[in-house]
Amino acid sequence: MSFSSLFESGESARNKSHFATLVNLAQVSGMHEEEKAVLSRFKSILDISDADYDKIVENPKAYPVTPPNTSEERIQWLHDLFKVVFADHHMEEAEHILLRKYATALGYNDEDAEYLVERSIQIFNGHLNLEDYRHLLNKDR
Repeated sequence: MSFSSLFESGESARNKSHFATLVNLAQVSGMHEEEKAVLSRFKSILDISDADYDKIVENPKAYPVTPPNTSEERIQWLHDLFKVVFADHHMEEAEHILLRKYATALGYNDEDAEYLVERSIQIFNGHLNLEDYRHLLNKDR
């Protein structure tokens, strides 16, 4: 570990962790152009440097999942994961399995993770904004 990484902010570390999760999801099914475009937007949103981007793409599993602190952020991150998965308008079984694992890693218990992933799949077959996603996710529960 480099000396400068000892002083990395918690937000920066969480952003790298989240970006690595997004990259891992994109890579599990083979990185498609649509997924690369979504990752490029997240690179900017999460303030990932070019050097960090290259390191993360090379080995996303080197970055442990660092869950967000609030339920609002967890929903945002789950939404981000689905944006990557559905960028190519198709979800493979490997992506489905990883989504459940990541939902649990974000802090949801097994039952809630399963519900949120399955409900999100139903919702995300269309392209919804975050507010619609949040509303529909909790509808009928």
